[in-house]
Amino acid sequence: MLTRIMNGNKIALKLEKKIKKKIKIRKKNKKRIPGLAVIIIGNNISSKIYVKKKKKACKKLGFISKIWKFKNNIHENKILKLIQNLNYNNTIDGILIQLPLPNNFNLTKIMNSILPDKDIDGFHPYNIGCLCQKKPKLRPCTPQGIIKLLKEYKIKIKGMHAVIIGASNIVGRPMSLELLLKGCTTTTTHKFTKNLKKHIKNADIIIIAIGKPKFLKGKWIKKGAIIIDVGINKLKNGKIIGDVDFKSMKNKASYITPVPGGVGPMTVLTLLKNTLKACEKYHEN
Repeated sequence: MLTRIMNGNKIALKLEKKIKKKIKIRKKNKKRIPGLAVIIIGNNISSKIYVKKKKKACKKLGFISKIWKFKNNIHENKILKLIQNLNYNNTIDGILIQLPLPNNFNLTKIMNSILPDKDIDGFHPYNIGCLCQKKPKLRPCTPQGIIKLLKEYKIKIKGMHAVIIGASNIVGRPMSLELLLKGCTTTTTHKFTKNLKKHIKNADIIIIAIGKPKFLKGKWIKKGAIIIDVGINKLKNGKIIGDVDFKSMKNKASYITPVPGGVGPMTVLTLLKNTLKACEKYHEN
């Protein structure tokens, strides 16, 4: 079996063109350009990589981009005050808190302080609730980007058994909801899951996001499985790799996303797509 590489960069470029076209029309009609505010706290390597990509993408597409960087010891109240100001800033359509946050912050309190119509990450309880009730508004970017990637490769996932490795609020849980919307049977696994390999062996689609380099082995999967690697791990030599043992998947998986160049670009472009949607649908007037 020939394993096909799912080129996220290529699909992201396709999305870029569509967004650029919409921005061009907005400018022509003298409408406001979408604005994105990013708040990053601490020195997480993956976070820095994503923020850099987001800044570059905003510049390329002509979005307004404002970034606030803070050290771990910044007081939580200062972040909450900044979010409150951004909530009522008419030039900002999306507020993004780059995750993960340092342990000394109350994640729930901070995420809930963002107005739902500016929550372009789709993590606010209101937005997650809408997704759960099959009436999505602003949806989490990585799961949404993965669904778009599968669609662009014309992979019909309806009726498939999807196994998600990792039950985070960022990827695992909303990914399960997205797949349910598309008609998949879903199994979400986590650190307490027993017989993980048994679940993996029965999966038609595997989405992994646990932050463990080369964790998923080719010998664990069934032939023809679709592998989506969300992991970003930086090795001591500076190389970026995913949670999947990529080489072992050759001629075993039917489709696989590389790291980098797979899910990452889709996440960034979906974020900007959400920002544009918030601008057009919720903040136009």
